[in-house]
Amino acid sequence: MEKLPKIAFPIIIAVIIGIILIAKSAVTIDSGEAGVLFETFGDGVVTDEPPMGEGFHIVAPWNKVFIYEVRQQELFEKMKVLSSNGLEIQIDASAWYEPVYDELGNLHQSLGQNYLQRVIQPAIRSAARSVVGRYTPEQLYSSKRDAIQDEIFAETKKILEKQYVQLNEVLVRDVTLPNTIKEAIERKLRQEQESLEYEFRLVTAAKEAEKVIIEAQGKADANKILSASLTDKILQDKGIEATVKLSESPNSKVIVIGSGDSGMPIILGNQ
Repeated sequence: MEKLPKIAFPIIIAVIIGIILIAKSAVTIDSGEAGVLFETFGDGVVTDEPPMGEGFHIVAPWNKVFIYEVRQQELFEKMKVLSSNGLEIQIDASAWYEPVYDELGNLHQSLGQNYLQRVIQPAIRSAARSVVGRYTPEQLYSSKRDAIQDEIFAETKKILEKQYVQLNEVLVRDVTLPNTIKEAIERKLRQEQESLEYEFRLVTAAKEAEKVIIEAQGKADANKILSASLTDKILQDKGIEATVKLSESPNSKVIVIGSGDSGMPIILGNQ
């Protein structure tokens, strides 16, 4: 077996070192991610340039690249907070967030890769305690869920705007009250509904009674007007008209005019 030339060993070593350097210098950033460059012999974290985008990159082997997910992410939180009257309420909420892309270097420098635990969770918990503490359990259970959702979002967003994190939405998925409080609220709501139904029936009955009274009054007024308009002369004329019609009937045989007490005709017939 022939011996390798002496020059071959340095070449092999150089090739091995080159492979190692290339392996350490090559960085692949996947879709939905971005990289923050740390220059070991420079100024540290690069904050004055955009982060490294998706794809293959070559960096100096003595530098480092920190990978961040820049897509929208979800944080699910179960929080126990106090209502305005001191009762413990459990809130199940989700927060949709993402790092501010152009500020990724500042985010890495100030908070690091565990920024979720350092700033987002404390912010949403603080906002939830502040907002829920303004409402009673009855309000949280019935009509104020959308309101507290909007208020928690607004307060959390205000905190995170200074932390290089973008908050997209806060969703309150559930509000859980102690069973005794929940049952008392449901009982109260049922009673209020029954009371409203009873009041509606009373109002309906009163309107029906008023309608009957108005109709009766109208008929009475009509009769009064009619009675006032019926003079003796009008009655006599009506009687004459009726007598003429009866005289034309085939059943009429004898007609005696002017025999009644009031001077009205008296009709006599044999049938």
